[in-house]
Amino acid sequence: MVIEWVLLGVAGFLLASVLASKVSDRFGVPSLLLFLALGVAAGSEGLGGIEFNDPGLTQWVGIVALNLILFAGGLDTNWRDIRPVLMPGIALSSLGVFLTALGVGAAASYLLGFSLLEGLLLGAIVSSTDAAAVFTILRSKSLGLKGKLRPLLELESGSNDPMAVFLTIGLTMWLTRPGFTPESLAVSLVVQVVLGAVLGLAFGWLLAWLANHLHLGFDGLYPVLTISAVFVAYGLTSLLGGNGFLAVYIAGIAARHHDFIHRRSLIRFHDGLAWLMQIGMFITLGLLVFPSEIVPVIGAGFLIAAVLMFIARPLGVFASLIFTKFNLREKTFISWVGLRGAVPIILATYPLIAGVEQADLIFNIVFFVVLTSALIQGASIPLVARWLGVDQLMTKKPIYPIEVNPVHGFTDELKEIHIPDSSTCSGKTIVELTLPENLLVILIARDKEFLVPNGGTTLLAGDTLIVLSDKESFDKVKDQMNICHNP
Repeated sequence: MVIEWVLLGVAGFLLASVLASKVSDRFGVPSLLLFLALGVAAGSEGLGGIEFNDPGLTQWVGIVALNLILFAGGLDTNWRDIRPVLMPGIALSSLGVFLTALGVGAAASYLLGFSLLEGLLLGAIVSSTDAAAVFTILRSKSLGLKGKLRPLLELESGSNDPMAVFLTIGLTMWLTRPGFTPESLAVSLVVQVVLGAVLGLAFGWLLAWLANHLHLGFDGLYPVLTISAVFVAYGLTSLLGGNGFLAVYIAGIAARHHDFIHRRSLIRFHDGLAWLMQIGMFITLGLLVFPSEIVPVIGAGFLIAAVLMFIARPLGVFASLIFTKFNLREKTFISWVGLRGAVPIILATYPLIAGVEQADLIFNIVFFVVLTSALIQGASIPLVARWLGVDQLMTKKPIYPIEVNPVHGFTDELKEIHIPDSSTCSGKTIVELTLPENLLVILIARDKEFLVPNGGTTLLAGDTLIVLSDKESFDKVKDQMNICHNP
């Protein structure tokens, strides 16, 4: 095939995916459905007629993409946001995943005639969730979530993929390797989690240290450094017997927790790279699917999807959060928004490659369950959020015409201070506030305009001050502003 045609085809896929994301934003359709549809349409039974039937290559693409997606998710996760929901998040991503897999496995064994191990394998494959699809839908409807729901869902979706991967691989080995025992599976779980967590923290710290001390001559090499760190973390952790996906996700969180050079621009770079990986992964998965093989499993797929949505997922959520402060409405919402993404389809390639007897049937059922989850749960999320009273108006974070990229040894950051209507600070000049010397007001956002202030600038109610400050000075001014807020 001529290289020019290949490049045109790749460019066409990418452009179509970008345009599909606009459709997703406008109508609230999960982008994963549109990306998958592009792949199916381009496949051998679609308009494109591309012959592709290579589960091994698909799995390889999925592993590479998932590593970069998980690292981007960790790098974009603020530790201060997830710390209050750390224990509930861990419970959901471990016990919740296990109970979900158990519920689906028992149903598959009873309803579809699978053996118990085959049913559990199917349950493990569909046990992980995709929060990105949820937040895409909420953003398209300008809906936010109250309380700690958003950070909890973000933490769960980022940390439950490794558990699903572990269960899938472990059960596949159990089915295909004589002599593999439940005790082996339990020991492997402990080793993988401990090594994955410890090495993830170590790699995250090492990445931040290298970024600050290598003093690379070209800024463009820093993304190369972070990409190499992702694959070193995954590869080395996996070779040592740990969970590489968990290590990569924790490395992203740990690196974000440290100040390192070009951190803000690297977060943006990896966000864009994660989108590219998602597009490539979904289209590849779509190419692997044959629609003619999906039709015969529609009945079985509906049964498994119903069990997953109405029994197994709620069981996992309510059992995991039983000792938390989340109320009934919040738990119900968390149960309903367990959308399935690309990870289940990637995991379904493991039994295919290993030669599990029911692998083809499992793969087709998983694909149908993902589609059903995205269509039914995805379309109803805004309605369910309003019905349960957990929604709130989403306030879009403004984009300011100024940015500070932290470098090693420079700890000041751009922060915001809002002047409410009740504040007695309104009508005072900046110099009258006697701000600390280490805090500088560099911009004022007022009525969709930006003002460059000086000491004599008068503050008005509704102003947002963009200040450059260290943490100590900022906290001191926040306390001062709180006093000003009370008339």
